[in-house]
Amino acid sequence: MILTSCAACAAPLGLSLGKKCGRCSTRYCGPACQKQHWDGGHKDVCKKIKKGGGAEQYHADKKTKEAVVVAVEACADDTKGQKCYICLEAVHPHTGEGLVRGCACGDRDGVSSPELGVAHVSCLARQAKIAVEEAEENSLGSAAFDERWARWYMCGLCEQTYHGVVRCALGWACWKTYLGRPETDTARQNALNRLAGGLCDANLHEDALPVQEAEVALLWRVNSGGIIVAQGNLAGTYHALGRLEEALKMKRDVYTASLKILGEECEGTLQRANSYAVCLTDLQHYEEARTLLRKTMPGARRVLGESHQLVLMMRCNYGVALYEDPAATLDDIREGVTTLKDVEQTARRMLGGSHPTVVEFERTMRDARAALRAREAQGEAQDAFRTARAKLAQERSQLPPTLADASARPSKEAPPRRETGDDSSLGA
Repeated sequence: MILTSCAACAAPLGLSLGKKCGRCSTRYCGPACQKQHWDGGHKDVCKKIKKGGGAEQYHADKKTKEAVVVAVEACADDTKGQKCYICLEAVHPHTGEGLVRGCACGDRDGVSSPELGVAHVSCLARQAKIAVEEAEENSLGSAAFDERWARWYMCGLCEQTYHGVVRCALGWACWKTYLGRPETDTARQNALNRLAGGLCDANLHEDALPVQEAEVALLWRVNSGGIIVAQGNLAGTYHALGRLEEALKMKRDVYTASLKILGEECEGTLQRANSYAVCLTDLQHYEEARTLLRKTMPGARRVLGESHQLVLMMRCNYGVALYEDPAATLDDIREGVTTLKDVEQTARRMLGGSHPTVVEFERTMRDARAALRAREAQGEAQDAFRTARAKLAQERSQLPPTLADASARPSKEAPPRRETGDDSSLGA
């Protein structure tokens, strides 16, 4: 359940407070809000909501359609003149939606192939749904289920995660597919996580917050092992919304728990270490952030490989913690710039120049180079001042003693001359 506010006044209701419409299950604070909402137009759509599966399902279907429209518009230039690689149509034959591309297909290793990875959100969702059904119906086990579930967020061609508004649209499509299942169902729990992740990736953090809070409450209620992941994601949203102190405390707790339960070289633990380090940097705890990253990066490289996206992000954050520190030396800043340059080049080769992660790496590198230029200019000015002072001292040392003493003493200022025009008055 993600509709946890009154439909009339938006007051928070949690999971059980208030009352529901007897027909469509829309939630309210009480009778007054329900009547106000009914008179305000709910009476015209109540049967439609009921027919659509109730308030939660109707809301998810509506938001999916809206998210697809946004994604199609955002990808219009990238998909112009292309066809879906799944159904081979430019326009979806049933939904009428256009095309999207939100992965790294066709834009890696310097090769541009714009037709790769172009698809309809509905086709991607149907492909993912069929893959998950195959794992469930044939009892293929958790590993096979996880592999097929990845189709909801990872391209089957380039094996990179979808990003931005495309990931958001797939998150809504995933949630609408499984929300009718019991709370204990794995696919339903995963779908809630997919929705929250998609909203965050589209920078809709205010919308993601109630979804993540509902996810954490659900996982506590059913005693699920995914609680660490959900809390870590919630901490990330606190961070994005500027609630840094809350985020830092939660991220520290989540990282500590993950370290204890999963071990220091588990990918999930490494992700939480990186997230914790970012928060430390944003709160200007630079040395603590660098210490944490120096401790965890070797394990990440060993387990995941140099070109893994998480490893690149950890190295990027280490570079930021170097160059942003006011106490950094010139060599520290140079090390940060060198690190960021290597990260950007590797990411561009793996993900393509248009990937948002690569764009962010480029922006960070520009900022680091600007900081380096400013520090070098400051150093040059200080060097010029020291050189001039040393030269002046040398010149004084070569003068006769009496002249050297005179040049070192400040000159006495002559008394001001009176402007009366009568010089005789000076001797009075």
